[in-house]
Amino acid sequence: MQVVRGVAAAHLPPCALTIGNFDGLHLGHQAMLSTVRSAARERGLATAVLTFEPHPRELFTPESAPARLTSFREKTELLAAEGIDYLVVQRFDRRFASYEAEAFRDEIIARRLNARFVVVGDDFCFGARRAGNIALLAQSSVFEAHALPTIARDEERVSSTAVRAALAGGQMAHAAELLGRPYSISGRVIGGDRLGRQLGFPTANIQLRHNRPPMMGVFVVEAHGLERPWQGVASLGVRPTVKGADAAPVLEVHLFDFNRQIYGEHLRVDFLAKLRDEEKYSGLEPLIAQIHKDCDQARDWFATRAQH
Repeated sequence: MQVVRGVAAAHLPPCALTIGNFDGLHLGHQAMLSTVRSAARERGLATAVLTFEPHPRELFTPESAPARLTSFREKTELLAAEGIDYLVVQRFDRRFASYEAEAFRDEIIARRLNARFVVVGDDFCFGARRAGNIALLAQSSVFEAHALPTIARDEERVSSTAVRAALAGGQMAHAAELLGRPYSISGRVIGGDRLGRQLGFPTANIQLRHNRPPMMGVFVVEAHGLERPWQGVASLGVRPTVKGADAAPVLEVHLFDFNRQIYGEHLRVDFLAKLRDEEKYSGLEPLIAQIHKDCDQARDWFATRAQH
């Protein structure tokens, strides 16, 4: 997949295009990408995605912008796995946001991105004041425009908002249903304060690239990126027992029966079940006792899964 920085730099062949933030790349997004691939095959087109950085709400309402489900690298990796030819990443600033909807349709989608087929969600809006919609897209004489109906699971609309709600509520299995895979965070293993090793539970500290995590707590996890998937337990949060409540969140992963240096490795951590919320303990001894319990619970979880 070729990543293009900005529509001004895009020199795409005629393409089937979809547009959106694609945060989390859930089942609804996957349905749009499937439609793009099918249209491209039928019409002899390339496949392309236009997405934005930062998220528009991070520009206009940063205080209430949603927690990101995927970092930019994670989103790029997920889109590449979907077989997309071109990913156009447009910097979203106030100048770009001021494009009138018709100019966005004609100058950006049709001319600069060379779109011949466009699919968007049925609630898609674009251009200044969000004035553009599927009806305006359909008036183009250059490309076909199609709106994909809402994708639902058990009468619930699949959306990034629904995924965030499931994660925040500790409903990891439900989040996985909406995503079509376990929720994961990917990152490079970096050096930490080595407290886990001092406590008897060495951890891999994963570099976070999210604006903030969509959930906090202690989780059953499986790490990918080593010679095989590795089971473990992870803490995602501010570590209130050893740090202040205003500390930056960190992701620490304790892998079972694993004891070697993996600094610099890139891991994907799948979150399979939530064990508990973060807690502040009176000292290190009760914290160590709780970590033992967390590990026992996680091992039991994996043992139960293996039986089914």
